[in-house]
Amino acid sequence: MGFFRKWHDVAAESDFTETDRQVVVADGEQILLVKDGDRIHAVSAICTHEYAQMVGGTVSGHEIECPLHGARFDLRTGTNLTPPATRPLEVFETKVENGRVWVRV
Repeated sequence: MGFFRKWHDVAAESDFTETDRQVVVADGEQILLVKDGDRIHAVSAICTHEYAQMVGGTVSGHEIECPLHGARFDLRTGTNLTPPATRPLEVFETKVENGRVWVRV
């Protein structure tokens, strides 16, 4: 699957403060970008439990909580950490080049 993925320019790094987040669309995928210190994580923007938008979720450290039912996920790995979610979020590779955020989809 990773063999066919391509890099997409999705945002300006300057659009983010220390803990900002935003949803972008790349190659038809809704992707949530979350700034965590000096790193930008990219995960599926939709919760795997009841398909809620994750952008409104509370971020604490490397975790995000779904705003609908409270399932928590690790932003680094997508791992579901608490019920009711039983499946992880998809994670996308990111990089920053020349002030632009790129996501591999």
